[in-house]
Amino acid sequence: MAVYTQLNKSKIEEILSNYNLGKLDSFKGIEEGIENTNYFLSVNKKKLILTVYEKRVKSEDLPFFSNLMSSLNKANFKCPAPIINNSNSTITNFDGKKLMIVSFLDGKAKSNLSPNNCKDIGIETAKMHQLTKNIKIKRQNDLSVNSWRNLFENVKDQCSKLHKDLPKLIEESLNSVEKKWPKDLPKGIIHADLFHDNIFFNKDKLSGIIDFYFSCEDFFAFEIAICFNALCFDGAKENLSFNVTKAKNFIDGYSSVRKLSELEKQNIKVLSQGAALRFLLTRVFDALNTVEGAMVKVKDPIEYLKRLEFHKNAKNHEDYFF
Repeated sequence: MAVYTQLNKSKIEEILSNYNLGKLDSFKGIEEGIENTNYFLSVNKKKLILTVYEKRVKSEDLPFFSNLMSSLNKANFKCPAPIINNSNSTITNFDGKKLMIVSFLDGKAKSNLSPNNCKDIGIETAKMHQLTKNIKIKRQNDLSVNSWRNLFENVKDQCSKLHKDLPKLIEESLNSVEKKWPKDLPKGIIHADLFHDNIFFNKDKLSGIIDFYFSCEDFFAFEIAICFNALCFDGAKENLSFNVTKAKNFIDGYSSVRKLSELEKQNIKVLSQGAALRFLLTRVFDALNTVEGAMVKVKDPIEYLKRLEFHKNAKNHEDYFF
C-alpha cells in the first residue's frame, strides 16, 4: 500500500457518489507498501479501504482480483470483500484510473511474529489453497521464473549503485534457479505476497489476510517458499538468520490442512532461492525507479542477499523444517 494519487475531500466525495454508502466522515492516505494508492475511509461510521490501481497492476487483471476476494469471502475466508457500485460492478473508473472500495479488516500487522503466529499463518495459507483449487478463474504469474531474466536485464547496469557485487550475485543465483526450477508440482491460485504487512492479527489471533494484487496461479509450494523468506528470517539486515522454529511451526500448521508431497519437499530449496530472487529483483527495480512526489516507503533490497546466501548453502528441505 502507498499513495501515488493524491486525493482531497471533494475527489473522494465524487468517488463515493458512485456508491450507495453514505456520507464521508474522514479519510487518510496509507503509506505502507509500494504498489497502489490506498486510503482509509470512514463512511457513515463504517470503515472502508479505497484502492487506486497504479504501476504493475493491469486493468484486465482487476476482475480476477475482485472475483477472488469475493469468492474467498463467501467461503468464510477472512479477507476484504469488494463493494459493488451503482453500476453493479466492483471496479470504478475515475480520472483515467481504476479503483475499488473494499470492506475494512479489523486487526493490524505484527512486525515480530511468534512461532505460534507462524503456525496460524500456515493453517490459513493451506485453507486458502484448498479453497482456490475449486475457484474457476485464471491468472498467470507475471513475476514467475520466466520473468526474472528480463527484470535483471532492466537493472543490470545500475544495480551496482546499491551494492557493488549485486550484478554478479544475481547472475549466479539466476543461472542456478533457472536450471533447477521444477516443472510439475501441485498448483492453484496463491496469494504470492504473504508478508507481515498483509497478515492482520487481533489480540494475537489471526484476523485475516489483505492485498491480493499479486495473486496468480502457481505452485502451492512456491507460496510456502515466499512465506519462508517473508516471515522466517530474524535480525538486522546485515545479520539475518533463518528461524527454523518459525518455519517448522508454519509447516506444521500448513500440513494439518494440506499435506506436502515428497516432490514439493525436494524442491523447497530452489523455490525458496527463487522467491528471494523475485523480491530482490523487484525491490532493486523499485529502488532505482522511485516516483517523484509519491508518499511511499521504498523497501530495502539488500536484506535479500542474506536470504539468498542461506538458500544457496541449504542442503535440502531438512534445513528448513525437520
